[in-house]
Amino acid sequence: MRLIQETMRDPSRVRRMVIRTITMGGLVLLSVAGLALAGRASAAPAQQPPTGSIPTVTGTPVGTLIVVPEQVNVRTGPSTEYELIGVLIAGQTAPAIGRTAGGDWIQIAYAGVPNNVAWVYSPFVVLDPPGGFLPIIEPPPTATPRVTPTIDPTLAAQFNLSDITATRLPTFTAAPPIVQPTIAPPQLGTSLGIPPILTIAGLVLVGTFGVLISVLRGS
Repeated sequence: MRLIQETMRDPSRVRRMVIRTITMGGLVLLSVAGLALAGRASAAPAQQPPTGSIPTVTGTPVGTLIVVPEQVNVRTGPSTEYELIGVLIAGQTAPAIGRTAGGDWIQIAYAGVPNNVAWVYSPFVVLDPPGGFLPIIEPPPTATPRVTPTIDPTLAAQFNLSDITATRLPTFTAAPPIVQPTIAPPQLGTSLGIPPILTIAGLVLVGTFGVLISVLRGS
């Protein structure tokens, strides 16, 4: 009793005791939980892997196929009048469904088109196995031909489309070449009828006469 009273008087001592108690309790709980988990793991039986061989599923084509040696067109019906919807290249195969009465066309399974069926020309494909039985299938109705647009004659008459006459374009005529006049150099003495040598001799005489006069005046 006295120890409890002395302990209550010292708050720090009380705090240490509480922390110690909580720590011990936590360790005890962790130990109990670890033992429980270990006992459950040892009690569970070990699972063994299954023995024996696992069957392998392999796909086997059922029915007759077509094999394409070269490229072949795929159409919506057994004729070139039907729309072209695709092609099969060399090496491709497709399930064969049926044929026409004459055997010229074969119906095949072709995904992505209406009813997922289409037609190929039989001389361009090979049946696998050869001579496989194909039932006769009634071909689909021929597609409606496209309407060619025509010009209403009444409308054309309002715009006078039939009375239009072609206008002749003007022709281009090249201009004549421009002749540039050639000017001959003037010839001295020719226009006066005096030979050029006489003109030069006269000028020399006049110069000589002037020199003599200058000499005489200087003397």
